[in-house]
Amino acid sequence: MAASPVPPPRGDRTLAGTPVLVLGGSGYLGRHICSAFGGAGAEVVRVSRGAADGVDDDGCRSVRLDLTAAGPDELARLCADAGARVLVNASGAVWGGGERQMAEANSELVGRLAGAVARIPDRPRLIHLGSAYEYGPARPGTAIAEDWPPAPTTVYGRTKLSGSQAVLRAAAELGVAGTVLRVSVACGPGAPASSLAGAVAAHLAAGRDELRLAPLRDHRDLVDVRDVADAVVAAALAPVAAVTGAVVNIGSGQAVPVRRLVDLMIALSGRPVRVVEDPVLRRTRSDAAWQRLDIGRARRLLGWAPRRTLRESLRDLLAAVGAPRPAAAGAATAIGPRNSHGKDSR
Repeated sequence: MAASPVPPPRGDRTLAGTPVLVLGGSGYLGRHICSAFGGAGAEVVRVSRGAADGVDDDGCRSVRLDLTAAGPDELARLCADAGARVLVNASGAVWGGGERQMAEANSELVGRLAGAVARIPDRPRLIHLGSAYEYGPARPGTAIAEDWPPAPTTVYGRTKLSGSQAVLRAAAELGVAGTVLRVSVACGPGAPASSLAGAVAAHLAAGRDELRLAPLRDHRDLVDVRDVADAVVAAALAPVAAVTGAVVNIGSGQAVPVRRLVDLMIALSGRPVRVVEDPVLRRTRSDAAWQRLDIGRARRLLGWAPRRTLRESLRDLLAAVGAPRPAAAGAATAIGPRNSHGKDSR
């Protein structure tokens, strides 16, 4: 999964002391992005609905704000008050959200945000996290490059694409220094239980003897969440002219069978867990049976390549949830639309 790292083509020499505003900074991707910018010496402000105003243990300042309810004026003031030189949009609604929630968080908010940035005299860079699901279905064996015509058939994919297009329009028409990073499936420590890896990790930590899953037929491009965070930092350091108006794929460049993902997690846990693929369970909410991104542009424009292996990602995920645990009798658990979370976990 990992590729050899290459030196980034840095347009700014350093981020030390640079004010960076991360929207959705308390979420799965956002937490790692804040950490990566903090490690680069930036002054990080995380913004989210659930944040507590003040300075967190990691040294980042937090601001509480319901972004979906914020208008353009409020968003512009937020950027101006923080003195942001880099603005990262890592917010959004994922598969568990309803159609209206996804439209508000993934599309409408991004349009207001791009418009707000255009009104700021000293505009920050805008780095928007899009999704590989914006591309829609692809034939097995395909490596999806950024010029692939997007044709998503799910609400999630369509709303994410609409948000990315808003950023690209603002770059082309309003002079916003906007970049879209289309991220594949992120895994690693902190993966949410709504994801396949997060759900399997939680059940392994709980000591289950059997996992009952929807059929594991798909292939996914899996990238470590910390590599995603490194890519965002690389985008902030890249020459602004090179990345403005650009879409850049962020993934591993490999298609991993999801059955292999599950088997590897079980092997790393050291538990004799039995997997049952139940056709009664809904297969997936995604329209993509095959997913593999071409990440050549990320190498060229950002000097970025993934560094962590899938084994490393899953090992750290299991450690974060307290797995492996000593073997103990456990009831069979179904992971799918009938699981304890009330939603399909992939």
